Amino acid sequence: MNSSGTQKKTALLPMVICCALFFVFGFVTWANGTLIPFLKLALNLETDLQAFFVTFASYIAYFFLALPSSWILNKIGFKNGLVVGMVILGIGSLVFIPAADNRSFGLFLTGIFIQGSAMSLLQTAVNPYLSIIGPIDSAAARISIAGLCNKFAGVLVPVIFGVLFLKNSQQVTAKLEATTDIVAKNAILDELLQRVHTPYIALAVVFVLFAILIKFANLPEIDMNKEDEVTTDEDTGLKSIAKTSVFQYPHLFLGALCIFFCVAVEVMAGDIINTYGRELNINPNIVRFSTSFTLICMLVGYVIGIIAIPKIVSQQMALRICALLGVTLTLVSVFSTGNVSFYSVALLGLANSLMWPAIFPLGIKGLGRFTKTGSAIMIMGIAGGAIWPLVYGYLKDRLHIDFQHAFLYAMLPAYLYIIYFAIKGHKVGLKNA
Repeated sequence: MNSSGTQKKTALLPMVICCALFFVFGFVTWANGTLIPFLKLALNLETDLQAFFVTFASYIAYFFLALPSSWILNKIGFKNGLVVGMVILGIGSLVFIPAADNRSFGLFLTGIFIQGSAMSLLQTAVNPYLSIIGPIDSAAARISIAGLCNKFAGVLVPVIFGVLFLKNSQQVTAKLEATTDIVAKNAILDELLQRVHTPYIALAVVFVLFAILIKFANLPEIDMNKEDEVTTDEDTGLKSIAKTSVFQYPHLFLGALCIFFCVAVEVMAGDIINTYGRELNINPNIVRFSTSFTLICMLVGYVIGIIAIPKIVSQQMALRICALLGVTLTLVSVFSTGNVSFYSVALLGLANSLMWPAIFPLGIKGLGRFTKTGSAIMIMGIAGGAIWPLVYGYLKDRLHIDFQHAFLYAMLPAYLYIIYFAIKGHKVGLKNA
C-alpha cells in the first residue's frame, strides 16, 4: 500500500469516485422496489412470487459473475474494470426499451440481469478498494460514508420512479378490472409501459458519460497482492497468519454467508415492504414511497456509523447491536398490526444500515494477495437478495402461510446468523502468533 503521506494525498479523489459509484448502485438497485409493483400491474402478473423474480434477476447475477469479475479485474485493472462495468450497466438499461415495446417479462428480467452483472463487476472492484485506501479498522466508517450516497439514491428513486411509473395506479387497476375487451385492455397496458422509455434511456446516457469521466480521472491503482496478510483482531488481540490458499481463511466464507443474510434482510425490508404494506391495507399513496421510508432509516444509521466507528464502538460491536435491533423490530412488526407493523418494517432500515459496512471489512481482513478473490466471494453473498424474497413469496403464496408469519420465518434465522458472525464467526481461523 502507499505510504500514509501519499495515501492522505490521493484518498480524496478515490473517495469521491467511490461515493458517486455507490450512488449509482443505490439508484439501480432500489429501482427494483418500484419495478416489482409496476411490472406486476403492467404485465398482468398473477402473484407476488412472480413479481419477486425482479429482485432474483438482479441479485443472482452477483453469484455467477463475482468470481469472473475478480479475474477480469486482475486482467484489466481496477480503473478499466469500472469503465467496462458502467458501459455494461448502460446496455442493460437500454434492454428495457424493447422489453416495454414487446411487453416481455423475460426481456425485462434479462435487462435487470445485465445490470446486476455490471454491478457485480463494479462492487467487486469498489468494496475492497474502499476498505484498503485507509486503515482497515476504520473501513466501516468509509463504507458508511459511501453508503450515505447509496441510500440517498435509494430514497430518491422510489419517489422519482413512483411518480413516473405508479401515478394513477389505482385508477389504472380499476380501469383494467372494468374493461372486458382484450384490445382495449392491451392498449391500457401498452400506454402504461411507455413510461419506461425516457427514464431508462436517460440512465443509459448518464452511465456512459460517467464511464468516460472515470476513464480520464486520476485514480491510483492499489496492489492488493502486497497488502499485509498478518492482522490483529481489535477485540481479542488474536492474529491471522498468511496462508497459501483462499480456502484457508474460514472467516471469509463465514463472512460471505453473512453478506448473504445481510442483503437478504436488507432487500426484504426495502423491497418487500411494498407488498407487506398492501397486505396491511396501508394507504396506497403511502405504500408507494415505503422503500424511501426504509432507506431514510438506513441513512440515519450510516450517519451514526460515521460518527461512532471506530471511535466509540468497534465494527464487531456495531454489527451485534444492529442484528439485535433487527430481531426486536421483526418481532414487533409480526406481532402488531396497521401502522405499527408497517413502520417497524421501515425501521429495519436502521437495523440493517451498519451490517454491510461492518461485515465486508471483517470478511476480507488479512487476506493479502487473496483480497480480490476474497472480495469476489463476499460479493457472491449478495445472492441473498435473489433467494430470500422468493422464499418469502413461496411461504406466502404457495404454502399459504400468513404474510406476517412468513416474514418472521424468513427474517429471524437471518438475523440470528448475523449475530453469530458478529460474536464468533469473524474470529474463526484466527490464532495467536
